Amino acid sequence: MISWLKKCILNWFQSLVLRIIKTGEMPKHVAFITDGNRRYANKYNLSRREGYLKGLNKINNILNWCMHLGIVETTIYLFSITNFKRSKKEIDNLMDIIKQLFKSLLENKEKLKDNGICVRVIGNLSLLSEDLNKLIAEVMIVTGENNRIFINFAVAYTSRDEITHAIKDIIQGVKNTDILPEDINEDLITDCLYTYKSPNPDLLIRTSGENRLSDFLMWQRSRIYIGGRCCCKFTGETV
Repeated sequence: MISWLKKCILNWFQSLVLRIIKTGEMPKHVAFITDGNRRYANKYNLSRREGYLKGLNKINNILNWCMHLGIVETTIYLFSITNFKRSKKEIDNLMDIIKQLFKSLLENKEKLKDNGICVRVIGNLSLLSEDLNKLIAEVMIVTGENNRIFINFAVAYTSRDEITHAIKDIIQGVKNTDILPEDINEDLITDCLYTYKSPNPDLLIRTSGENRLSDFLMWQRSRIYIGGRCCCKFTGETV
């Protein structure tokens, strides 16, 4: 009974907060660096896998909040290329959880369609397993025609890798005479990035409260300023 009452009060309070927030100007595109799962697991004596699963649930909450606030596009940093330096067991757990995420998206493809949600994945997908790539491709295909809300997941991603691939594509274009050297400018580089379909984020949030940038959307974030700073953090308990 107490648990039910607490949940009702929380839902009412969340709705009130959302209504208040929506009275102000809303960002169109918000990017999130998901962080703090391992610290959360250590704090509460959980396994790292349990910590990551908690983080996955928090991602679902974040996406729901963004939808209720009318935020059109969200980008979630799921897995950095540097994460491949972790132990095989931890990498396997992370990849298994990411697979669960995309399987869940496929199972709910009708809901995604009803809400007009298009799912995109950015990153160096050649570094991922064949079965995960297949799942990613299926999700992007079944949601590709949706155009009201856009959710981007960065998997096997770093800005260094993204910019390197953009430069290689431009060099190849010059070799093929598709691009003239004088055509190379900021706009061309932007069009060659993994995020070429998306506007630059208006706001960046790192969920753990850390201020490290973690090589995430470095090119795209060059024009983001929130209160004179280039990133914003949550307060309170997050995972």
